[in-house]
Amino acid sequence: MKLASFFQHQAVSILQPLTSLTEEQLIHMLEVPPQIEMGDLAFPCYLLAKTWRRSPQAIALELTATIQNHPDSWVQATAVGAYVNLKWNRGHYGAQLLSSLAEKQNTELTIGAGQRIVIDMSSPNIAKPFGVGHLRSTVIGAALHRIYEAAGYEAIRVNHLGDWGTQFGKLITAYLRWGDPEQLKHHPIRESLRVYIQFHEEVLQAPELEDEAREWFARLEQGDAQAIELWKYFVDVSIESLQPMYQRLGVEFDYVLGESFYNDKMPAVIEQLQSKGLLVESDGAQVVRLDEHQLPPCLILKSDGTTIYPTHDLATAIYRKEVMGADQLVYVVGGEQTLHFKQVFEVLRKMGYTWAKDCTHVSFGLMKVDGKKMSTRKGKVVFLEEVLDEAVEQARRIISEKSPDLPDKERVAEQVGIGAIIFGDLKNNRQNEINFSLQQAVTFEGETGPYIQYTYARIQSILRKVTSDPNAVEQEISNHPWSDESWALLVHLSTYTQQLERAVAQHEPSILARYIIEIAKLFNQFYNKDRIVDAPTALKNQRVALTVQTGLYLKRVMTLLGIETPAQM
Repeated sequence: MKLASFFQHQAVSILQPLTSLTEEQLIHMLEVPPQIEMGDLAFPCYLLAKTWRRSPQAIALELTATIQNHPDSWVQATAVGAYVNLKWNRGHYGAQLLSSLAEKQNTELTIGAGQRIVIDMSSPNIAKPFGVGHLRSTVIGAALHRIYEAAGYEAIRVNHLGDWGTQFGKLITAYLRWGDPEQLKHHPIRESLRVYIQFHEEVLQAPELEDEAREWFARLEQGDAQAIELWKYFVDVSIESLQPMYQRLGVEFDYVLGESFYNDKMPAVIEQLQSKGLLVESDGAQVVRLDEHQLPPCLILKSDGTTIYPTHDLATAIYRKEVMGADQLVYVVGGEQTLHFKQVFEVLRKMGYTWAKDCTHVSFGLMKVDGKKMSTRKGKVVFLEEVLDEAVEQARRIISEKSPDLPDKERVAEQVGIGAIIFGDLKNNRQNEINFSLQQAVTFEGETGPYIQYTYARIQSILRKVTSDPNAVEQEISNHPWSDESWALLVHLSTYTQQLERAVAQHEPSILARYIIEIAKLFNQFYNKDRIVDAPTALKNQRVALTVQTGLYLKRVMTLLGIETPAQM
C-alpha cells in the first residue's frame, strides 16, 4: 500500500469505523478540495451508495453529523453535495506537523533497503559531440540515482558508452578519405563530426562507401591492427572531452564501460542461444523469433557475421546481474528504443532468466531545438558546452542587473545557469517531448530553476534578519492561528515522503520538481501575506519555524535533482 500523508491517516481513523472500508480503499478515494477554504481533504460517498442503498448526498449528510458529534474530534466536517469535506483544527495539528517535518529531515524511505539498482545512463556515442540531445539521459539518470538512494536503494551508475558498432566503420572510412590529422589532434570531436557528416553526404552519390564501412567494422571486430589503433584514438579523445561536461553538470559514474567491454562476453551468449535452439536463420542473419509476443524478430548476428546492439545488450544485462549483483536493471534511454528493449527483455526470458522481469526501460521523449530533431548525420547538433556557456552568461547578465554587489557573482552565475538547464528538463514529465528554449529556462519568473533558487535565497535572507528561536516550543506555536497561506504551505511540505515514494515507483524526477515548484509558489504567497520578521514574538516563532523548514525542503529536493542552491542571489 502507498504511504499515506499525516492527514490521510487521520481521515482513515475517523472514516474507517463509520464506513467499514479498508484503509487502502479510503486512501485511494480521498481527494484534495479545489480551494483550501473548502477543507483539507474530501471523501466522496458514491461507492457507499451502492451498498447503503441511499443517495450519496444523504450519506454525506449522515457522516458529517456523526463526525461533528464526536466529543474528541479535532476536525470540522461539512457536507458539500456527495462529499464530506474535512477541515482540521489548525491550532491542534499545526505544531505536530512542524515537528514531524523536522523529524523527517533526518530520515528517508527504506523501501529499497537491501536492493541494488544498476542504472544505465547518459551513454553518449564516442567521436560525436555531447549535444543537448544527450542531456536528458544524463540528468534524468543522475536524478534517479539520488532519488533511489534517498529511498534506501544501493544505486550504481553506469555510463554505457557507444564505442562500438557500424558507425565506427563509417568513421574510419571517412577519416582515411577526408580527415585532417592536424585538425583531429587539436579539435578531435569537431573533426570527427565533420568527416562523419561528409560520409553521409558522399554516400548518397557513392553507395559503395557503405560496403567499405562494413568491411572496416568487420576488420575492427576481427582485431585488425590499423582499425584498432584508429578506434582506440577516437575513444580516448572522446572520453577526455566528456569530462568537463560531466563536471559542470555535477554528474559522476561508478563505472564507465563502453559496448566494447562486452565483446568477449558475446560468444557465450550466442552459444547459449544456439544450445537452447532459439537462433534461426532469416535472410542469412541469425535472429530470435518473438512471434508469440507480437514482436518482430530480434536480430543477433547480421548476415556478414558481425554483432549488433541486441547482442551487446544481452551480454550487458547478464554481466550486470551476475557480476555486478543487480537486483534491478534500469535503462534510462530515449523512447525511440522502446521496441529494442522489449525485444531484449523477451529474449532474456526465453533464455530462462526469470530476473528479466526486473529490467525496466525508463524511456523519455525527444528534446528538440526550435521544434527540430537533432541529427549528427545531418550536422544538426547543438553543442551542450555552448548551451551551458550561454545559460551562465545569461544568468550573469541578470544577476549584474539585479544584484551588482552580490559576492562571488561568477560562482552564483554558474549555479543559476547550469541549474536552469537541468531544472528545465526535469520539471517535464520524462515521457513528454521537449522543445528546448534557453530564454525560457534562464528566467527568474515562472516555473524555472532560477525561480526556485531565488525563493531559497529569499528564505536565507529572511532568516539572517530574525532573532527568534526557529525551534520554538510546540505549545507556544499552537496558541496562534494559521492563515490559509501558511497552512497550505505547511500541509504541502508534509507530503514530501509521499512525493518521494511516487517518484521512485514511477521513475519520475518531475514529481519532485513539481513538488518544489508548488512549495516556492506557496511560500511566496505566504511571504506576501503574512509578516515574519516583525510579527509578534510567538507568532514570529511559528512563521520562522515554517520558513526554516521550507528552506530545508527546497534545498533537500534541489540536491536530489542535482541543482545547487546559492544562499544569496
